[in-house]
Amino acid sequence: MTTISRDKSIVIACDVQNIASLERLVASTHQVAAVGGYKLGFSLGLRYGLPSLVSLIRKYTKKPVIYDHQKGGTDVPHTASLFAGVMSSSGIDYAILFPFSSPSTEEAWIRALQREGVTPIVGAMMTTPDFMAESGGFFSRGVISRIFQIASDLGVDQFVLPANKPEQTLELRQEIEARVSDPVFFLPGVGAQGGELSALRSVMGRRWHGIVGRTIYDSPDPGAAASRLGNELDG
Repeated sequence: MTTISRDKSIVIACDVQNIASLERLVASTHQVAAVGGYKLGFSLGLRYGLPSLVSLIRKYTKKPVIYDHQKGGTDVPHTASLFAGVMSSSGIDYAILFPFSSPSTEEAWIRALQREGVTPIVGAMMTTPDFMAESGGFFSRGVISRIFQIASDLGVDQFVLPANKPEQTLELRQEIEARVSDPVFFLPGVGAQGGELSALRSVMGRRWHGIVGRTIYDSPDPGAAASRLGNELDG
């Protein structure tokens, strides 16, 4: 499986309407050096099938393809092997999990991906304003920390943190770094959801990737938008 070669990059969230839009997006951005990979979601995946989407991306680039089931890892443990098998056979390099179901599900889904050679990326806090219990949501801070701890104990070193919540992201990054040597962070919420790459530079570690969707694919010139964001990575 392919891995992101850069310590910092832009990962493009390909939440576009159809496969023609995906091809235009990849064709216009794949040569931008700061683009580390492409993230596919359930909409394109369910409509066209992951093998055909990965094949299309491979026409232009060998950069990694990430699949985000939005949110994977929330089913029962015995379905983990089914999900992991689809990821591997489709050519997916990384799969994002938000294992909100249970510790046994989290372990099963992580281990299944690892057995198939697909890199698991684990998240526990979403970018929505009302996610945390103190903001009207369902999840406590302790739950989030436990999800990351279980993932760390299973050898996961790639994590999702919200780009638009820099203070909480800094706290979680420090917790993870106390358990994991040189982790990698993926940060959705850059751009339309309020996250800023300039703010992330002050709260993130050595290796992190900003996940950007609408700011790039809704731009009249996605390649130029990706280049501009890439220039912001290191200031």
